Amino acid sequence: MDPVAISNRMSRVVLKLGGGLITDKSRYRHIRTDRIDAVSEVIRELRSSGQSVVLVHGAGSFGHLEARKWGLAEGKNDESYESQIQAISRVRTDMDDLNTAVIESLSRAGVDCEAMPPRDWANGVGTGFEGNLGDFVRDPDEPVPVTFGDVVDTSDSSEFGILSGDHIMVRLGCEMPDVKACAFLLGDVDGLMDKPPGEPDSTLLPTWSSDQDFSGSHDLDHDVTGGILLKARCASEIAKRVEQVWLLNGTVPSRILDVVSLGDAVGTRILH
Repeated sequence: MDPVAISNRMSRVVLKLGGGLITDKSRYRHIRTDRIDAVSEVIRELRSSGQSVVLVHGAGSFGHLEARKWGLAEGKNDESYESQIQAISRVRTDMDDLNTAVIESLSRAGVDCEAMPPRDWANGVGTGFEGNLGDFVRDPDEPVPVTFGDVVDTSDSSEFGILSGDHIMVRLGCEMPDVKACAFLLGDVDGLMDKPPGEPDSTLLPTWSSDQDFSGSHDLDHDVTGGILLKARCASEIAKRVEQVWLLNGTVPSRILDVVSLGDAVGTRILH
């Protein structure tokens, strides 16, 4: 699609690259570079058309294994505290490595960007975390801020916890000015389905609101922050403030351009 066709210059697009899109969750630390590169090209087009882009990505096979093994999402455990501290270091190193891969892909596409690990600017977990989001508000010609789910400090007795990229999406989508669209990019599925995606008669839900049911599976072996169920709930919160909120198939990233230019795409539009 010609970027010139994208209307409403100087608006903001917030994207979440799901961990299942950019990594193979069944293989430890396996990056799907081709998928990241395809999204990076779309981000280049968005910026060329005058859109300001903010990027969040998940952990996939990089952070969840250690986090789940040592219960990092639940905070401090006196019986395994020393092992937890070591695990935090490993998870953060993993996330930095995955973030570097995303940054390098954007750079190859000609997109200037800046890594913003939540451990450096956020405290607390859930949508009530504390942190300055002002640095994410940038003009289209400024570097794209790139952040991700991370192990962060907390101010209570838990000492630490996992701040989900989906919860970061809620705050960014609801609090930044001029947000035109938010999209959660999934791996290998077009959006929310009425039945498990593996079933032959499962059908895409073109719209969804929080009072509707859908068939979602939460992968307990790999996800520690809620999976598709959390994405749907977070997207619904954002839809209270942003008109265009979507769950899209990230393997077809051109659909982001359809959302921004046409307000329609193959995917699930989230209604408040």
